[in-house]
Amino acid sequence: MSTAVQNLINSFDRLPPGEKREAIVQILRRSRDLDFPPLSDDKLIESAESVFLMPDAREASSGD
Repeated sequence: MSTAVQNLINSFDRLPPGEKREAIVQILRRSRDLDFPPLSDDKLIESAESVFLMPDAREASSGD
């Protein structure tokens, strides 16, 4: 991750919830016209596994 992106993420993390939502909306609006290459099946599977494993990881770290 570049320094610029890390700075953006750090700034985002410091925002109050309402401003985070506003920032997300603006980023999504700006990104909808970007030309993204298609994802491979392997990348889609990897992303899905990551999303589905997150609750398990949170549960394990909280001791539930």
